[in-house]
Amino acid sequence: MAQLWGGRFSSETDSSAYAFNASIAFDKRLYKEDIAGSIAHAEMLKKRQIISEEEGKSIIDGLISIREDLEAGKLEISDEYEDIHSFVESVLTERIGQAGKKLHTGRSRNDQVALDMKLYVRNHINVLDKALFDLLETLYSIMESNVDTFMPGFTHLQKAQPVTLAHHMGAYFEMFMRDRDRLKDIKKRMNTCPLGSGALAGTTYELDREYTASLLLFEGGPTRNSMDSVSDRDYLLEYLSALSIIMMHLSRFSEEIIIWNSNEYGFIEIDDRYSTGSSIMPQKKNPDIAELVRGKTGRVYGALMSMLTTMKGIPLAYDKDMQEDKEVSFDAMDNVLNCLIQFKGMLSTLKFNNETMEKSAKRGFTNATDAADYLVKKGVPFRDAHSIVGRLVLFAIAEKRSLDELTLDEFKRESHVFDEDIYEALSLKTCVDKRLTFGAPGHLSMVRILEIYKNYLKSDEACS
Repeated sequence: MAQLWGGRFSSETDSSAYAFNASIAFDKRLYKEDIAGSIAHAEMLKKRQIISEEEGKSIIDGLISIREDLEAGKLEISDEYEDIHSFVESVLTERIGQAGKKLHTGRSRNDQVALDMKLYVRNHINVLDKALFDLLETLYSIMESNVDTFMPGFTHLQKAQPVTLAHHMGAYFEMFMRDRDRLKDIKKRMNTCPLGSGALAGTTYELDREYTASLLLFEGGPTRNSMDSVSDRDYLLEYLSALSIIMMHLSRFSEEIIIWNSNEYGFIEIDDRYSTGSSIMPQKKNPDIAELVRGKTGRVYGALMSMLTTMKGIPLAYDKDMQEDKEVSFDAMDNVLNCLIQFKGMLSTLKFNNETMEKSAKRGFTNATDAADYLVKKGVPFRDAHSIVGRLVLFAIAEKRSLDELTLDEFKRESHVFDEDIYEALSLKTCVDKRLTFGAPGHLSMVRILEIYKNYLKSDEACS
């Protein structure tokens, strides 16, 4: 058993207990962060003359060689080690001798793993932010091409009022913009360096924590309380919460794609590259990517609830329970990133059936509110106008016609106020374009919003 402790023990840990305790199987993905933190720590030890210049150089060169060999496939992380920290330190000592044993001076695995996880999450935020940006670019492209593509807007999953595809997509653009804002906020708040906090009470060595923080690009400098430093996982909880909200947005979007793709709606057709078939039913073309995104949302929620539950009963400072932060978090991070990539690919290849969407808006009586407004503008009290149009809709349903397919005589049977101009008032273009308030689906309003989105994408306000 390759471990960094054992002097006060008179017998070895039971092999099954050792395996149960070990984290190398999943924390090995932190090797880059662990080596980066160790290089910064060695630089600081050398600067403070806690180790010699020669020892510092030997340690740093050794760490760089380990990283290069891992990336080149010349070195493999073995499960015989307890964790990634013991692997790196043991291999380093094998390569450079006694100087390798000095690397851990003034450091504990507690502040070491806290650092590694912070660095990993910070890097992942940048990668995830880029995936969100790519999705926003795809959404913008769809919006720009569909400012005048009419479709029904829904409430209660019932056709409500006419909107445009651009306006509908814009709602998701707003959601994913907020997701990026959340990531930036999390990154700013978590950007403090725990290294130098020791096990929980700092160290007697004269470390330069500000220098270490600057080497690792922690803009907030070193953390201010050593006990909080080693036991803080708030940033991870915040990140898992943000990931859950991203998945909620993707799941809502996926639900609509699944519905729109059905024969009953026929609003879209999913590209063959993002569909699957049935092993028994030859006619099937299933929206499996959207369904998997919807399904994986619960998995990401589970990671958040797992971490909240793990952390709720832990006294200060570090406890082994906190080792449970990694597996569920890594799984959530991997899944959200993959879902964003796959969803973007599916969305960018969707075929929109514009004519079908427009017909659905008409046959769904989404212009009924506008018919009532037409009467109100001609002096009819709104409550009376509401009843008149309601009776017209009932008649049109029985006749299997849309409102604009009724004759003027049929309109006048309900109210003499109707005239030829009712048909212009009921056209989807009129219904949509007269909605010009900021944030509404009208053409001029959408052009204004698209300009805002265009400038946003040009500025590329990334997390990094």
